[in-house]
Amino acid sequence: MLDQAMKQQLQSYLSNLKSDVQLRLSLDDSDTGSKLAALAADIASLSSLISVVRDDSHSERKPLMLVENLETGSAIGFAGLPMGHEFTSLVLALLHSGGHPIKLDDDTIAQIAALDTPLNVEIFISLSCQNCPEVVQVFNMMAAINPLITVTMIDGAAFQDEVKARDILAVPSVFVNGELFGQGRMSLAEILDKVDSGAAEKRAARLNQQAPFDVLVVGGGPAGASAAIYAARKGIRTGVVAERFGGQVQDTMAIENFISVKTTTGPKLVASLEEHVKEYGVEVITEQRAANIKGVEETTDGYLHVELESGAVLKARSVITSTGARWREMKVPGEQAYRNKGVAYCPHCDGPLFKGKRTAVIGGGNSGIEAAIDLAGIVEHVTVLEFADSLRADQVLIDKANATANIDIITLAETTQVLGDGERVTGLEYRDRNSGELHRLELAGIFVQIGLVPNSEWLKDSQVTLSARGEIEIDARGATSLEGVFAAGDVTTVPYKQIIIAMGEGAKASLAAFDHLIRNPAPVAQAELA
Repeated sequence: MLDQAMKQQLQSYLSNLKSDVQLRLSLDDSDTGSKLAALAADIASLSSLISVVRDDSHSERKPLMLVENLETGSAIGFAGLPMGHEFTSLVLALLHSGGHPIKLDDDTIAQIAALDTPLNVEIFISLSCQNCPEVVQVFNMMAAINPLITVTMIDGAAFQDEVKARDILAVPSVFVNGELFGQGRMSLAEILDKVDSGAAEKRAARLNQQAPFDVLVVGGGPAGASAAIYAARKGIRTGVVAERFGGQVQDTMAIENFISVKTTTGPKLVASLEEHVKEYGVEVITEQRAANIKGVEETTDGYLHVELESGAVLKARSVITSTGARWREMKVPGEQAYRNKGVAYCPHCDGPLFKGKRTAVIGGGNSGIEAAIDLAGIVEHVTVLEFADSLRADQVLIDKANATANIDIITLAETTQVLGDGERVTGLEYRDRNSGELHRLELAGIFVQIGLVPNSEWLKDSQVTLSARGEIEIDARGATSLEGVFAAGDVTTVPYKQIIIAMGEGAKASLAAFDHLIRNPAPVAQAELA
């Protein structure tokens, strides 16, 4: 099942096992079942601490492989074949079940261990989804720590009847004790907030105890990472606060225009960025959303205050905001009602759920045409709807789309309504902008790819000036209208929203922030002078 190179790499990882791990197999006669048995045999051959048992009566859902530690009672399940993006989830489950240290702080591990309610977690995924492994791995860590928590990753493609019965149209979809718990990307902090009352308050209290930063970066995308590295290299106290490290890049699969790197993926680039940032001892605070910023003249201690939605307040001598942007919504009737019920924004994540069905892509830019090309290999048919009279994508992409038999392109098309039966999308309505005539398309899925909206709402009550489009207005040095506050990346007025541009802007803003620091004494120095 595994090639020799992968076996050698996996054997190196498995040398970190400290206790016995059992793979319990419940199999059927399917091809997936045979491959799962072969995968288990390959894994067991690489470590004397791993054994395989066959127990077809153990589960009604087959094929299934349980990764068990019989001493601790932990059980982590994989229904289907955990390859593709989920192979890493399997490797980590083996390591954590076998006693390899889990990379969580002691307080978080203690919090998970203290949960006293049994949680049966089922996570429906697609093997092409780059967001799914993060959610699977978080719950798997929880199961390795606390035996009251059992987790099963379920490949939706292998269990179509369950997907249909539960009306799952977006991945990851998480069910806890049989009830829908959440869909899409979820962080550990978000999960703990839902299963452990008081968790958010405890975390906010800890953040309030943080010492002031010299430079606090708000946002963890390419601009934020670059800003943090440039600041930390100056030897000053640097922090990053963000909802998730990596930002929108985490959702980008193919990156082919990052100079000196011929091709990579968003998750790989983000992993490298995070490793680089942490190498400099930067304090990285995730699962937190900024709510407001107050200037020095609005505070009593001489520091800028970044208020978080959790209620915590972080203090800093300078702030660099790099909160990026998000996918723009159509804002038409039916879009919100059928979000995750046929309306989607990530073709890589949710495309496999529409296998053999008719879909539409809204938007004719690079992201829209790339989405159509990707979907064409999975779904029955793709219709691209573009508002303008021509596509805005690169010509090489347009040529490829035009050469793909199951892609139709309609220009001068204004989407007016998402149609559904109350449970899921059944089609959409669009207006021909030439004739004014309304048309309907029968569809199962709609993928929205119409550009970006800056994540700047949290600044609306601050002294930071925003443009008419909601972007942060900055000068040539990245300075905003509020002294000591700088900005970089897709959230600003800088044109051309590209990763490499965001990184350069982050570096520039960081250098400007350092220049601000050396020209303005710290609040403590001001107090001493008084």
